[in-house]
Amino acid sequence: MDETARKIESAIQTMGGMYSHELGIDLSSGNRPELCKWFLAAKLFGARISSVIAARTYKEFERRGIILPGQILDTGWDGLVEILDSGGYVRYDFSTATKLLSTMADLQDYYAGDLNELHQQSENETDLENRLKRLGKGIGDVTVNIFLRELRSVWSKARPALSMPALQASRNLGLIRKERDPLKALEKVWFENMVAGYDFRDFEAAMVRLGKGYCRKERHDACPFRDICANPRKMLRY
Repeated sequence: MDETARKIESAIQTMGGMYSHELGIDLSSGNRPELCKWFLAAKLFGARISSVIAARTYKEFERRGIILPGQILDTGWDGLVEILDSGGYVRYDFSTATKLLSTMADLQDYYAGDLNELHQQSENETDLENRLKRLGKGIGDVTVNIFLRELRSVWSKARPALSMPALQASRNLGLIRKERDPLKALEKVWFENMVAGYDFRDFEAAMVRLGKGYCRKERHDACPFRDICANPRKMLRY
């Protein structure tokens, strides 16, 4: 195994792979309930709140069997606020409850509550992202990126750009430089150095975790990859 492959394997094993796997969500078959679970989780992860709280709140929804659009709508605003508070999602409980109801209502009305139908109706990658953003109120770029990046290879039109945390981490580790298309460059690195038992989505998720946890916060001394970082003392500026 060469140096690049070792970096990739170490990153995945140290930082963790796909968030959906961590939550026990299986996206591999594109199953409607599993997609709904991940869509809900992506909405929760999309706010400026810790991933620990977002994951715990998602698990609270799952524990109560409130995952599908109809179930969320039937729960109502007060019920959603109570679930969000139970998960520790207090800072955004009111606004998130409102946005969830609006989003799930549109998903029901326009796509019969089926995210696969939304994907099928989308003309291309851009249309897919725009349709997601038009669901209800408050679906932003961050949430769309979180949702779609773990659907690469599941949905043919799921091709979101590389997020800034992943971009920072990938460059700091010297995996890519300043290529015109960072996503294609990172995919090329992966396909030339694939690690058994994982796929590109695990690699990308590891870069996101590294970027969010260390690169963006300039926690260089605490970073597990400080000895191999190409830029150990300052954040990259773009």
